[in-house]
Amino acid sequence: MTRTSTMTVLMLSVALACTGLSGCKRHHETAGEKLDKFGNKMQDTFDPPKGPAEKAGRSLDRATGN
Repeated sequence: MTRTSTMTVLMLSVALACTGLSGCKRHHETAGEKLDKFGNKMQDTFDPPKGPAEKAGRSLDRATGN
């Protein structure tokens, strides 16, 4: 193979690999998010917020990720 055709094949393979990687789903991240939501629900069940201020504080903390 000539240098030009080798370079073309290399560039096409890199482009194909990048296209394949960009199509991946966020399965692990969404599984972690679901686990976090479950933990928040359990916390609210066993230790409910006492009053509207604490409820608003928890909502704000969860929205900002703190």
